[in-house]
Amino acid sequence: MNQRMTTGEALAWFDTLGTVSVEEMLGRWRGEGIDTGHYLDGMLEAARWHGKVFESADEGFPLVHYGPFGGRYCINPALLPIRLCAALPAKSVLFPVLMPVLRPILSTRKPKSRLRMTEYRGKLSATMIYDAKPINDVFRRIDADSVLGLMDHRGDAEPFFFKLIREA
Repeated sequence: MNQRMTTGEALAWFDTLGTVSVEEMLGRWRGEGIDTGHYLDGMLEAARWHGKVFESADEGFPLVHYGPFGGRYCINPALLPIRLCAALPAKSVLFPVLMPVLRPILSTRKPKSRLRMTEYRGKLSATMIYDAKPINDVFRRIDADSVLGLMDHRGDAEPFFFKLIREA
């Protein structure tokens, strides 16, 4: 995790940022966690999350992970019990071991999300909509090559935050 702030500070920052179009989100993105005390903080990093890929508005890969011996692979989010994973004790120890073992079951070559423009907190911006989870990731522009992501997961009291940096 590269940044640490409260949820209130992250929301205030999010609200100051400009919007981003669907077209601007196309491409490959490297992800970084933002520690706000959310129950998911550290889980993506422990699972060797690399970032996201958007090949088109209808072909998104929300969970791109590093392989155990290099390379990258995509995970099907429909197969991940998010709350159970987050509740595991010593997730930072278990995930690096479990992910390579579960890779054949969890991986996919098919897109599992899409991009649409949605209104959130008063602004219309690109949003990644998961195909099989009640999750929307709303994006706001930090600069020309990075965005702040806010994961709006139905049932969560507070959003989860992350940063995406465009890859060349």
